[in-house]
Amino acid sequence: MIIDIDKLPKDGLDISRNFDFPSVDLVEEDAVFLQPVQAELSVKRMEEEVFIKGRVKTVLRFTCGRCLAPFEFPVDSRFDLVFLPEEMQELKEEFDDEDADRLFYRSRRIDLREVILEQLNLTFPARPLCSPGCEGLCAVCGKIRREGACGCQVKETDVRLEPLKILRKDKGK
Repeated sequence: MIIDIDKLPKDGLDISRNFDFPSVDLVEEDAVFLQPVQAELSVKRMEEEVFIKGRVKTVLRFTCGRCLAPFEFPVDSRFDLVFLPEEMQELKEEFDDEDADRLFYRSRRIDLREVILEQLNLTFPARPLCSPGCEGLCAVCGKIRREGACGCQVKETDVRLEPLKILRKDKGK
């Protein structure tokens, strides 16, 4: 959905609609949309600046980075953006820190689909986990640890750390 800056009403524009994106547009490779992206946007113009306030909601399926199990990831994110004409991008160095995160539009247009997709991608965790306490997989049999004990005996020793055991024994005295 393209917004023409010059055709924005004086009172602004309120938009509430669903957007369908292909899962390949997401930065998280294994993410899959379980619901369309519901967006509520308010677009206003003051001279050359365009203000977009919005909210995006959807549900995605991720793969846990530890146990490899799929899990649902609900998104409910709000954002507040300011766009300037691309001609002002050359002057960006003169902006103070407060203006540093401003965005720029080209040809007097803003593609709301791109804005929504970018804001959606910014909500993703660096490493998706099904839960903060996920223990992952058993290193021996591959069973998901949160589903119960597997009975495997895992002795994790690194021969490079053997000299440090002396220090631990000395502290115990």
